[in-house]
Amino acid sequence: MSARVLMYTTAVCPYCTRAKQLLAARGVTEIEEVRVDLDPERRDEMMEKTQRRTVPQIFIGETHVGGSDDLYALDAAGKLKPLLEG
Repeated sequence: MSARVLMYTTAVCPYCTRAKQLLAARGVTEIEEVRVDLDPERRDEMMEKTQRRTVPQIFIGETHVGGSDDLYALDAAGKLKPLLEG
């Protein structure tokens, strides 16, 4: 997989874990993880970029995928793999 994956997360987030598991199952070996619970400025950045306050917030390349449910819906529609391939 060639597309960069960026995920805003917190330490105790089952949806973050679920999203990471799906990405790993689809061949993603590296996720740039931003822990917004440790860095409030990065939470502000996340909210500005996504207009959302919940985690995870996932970007694949320049595309904002959304959260875990959005990621699973993208996969179910057959659109996740092409996005990951860039």
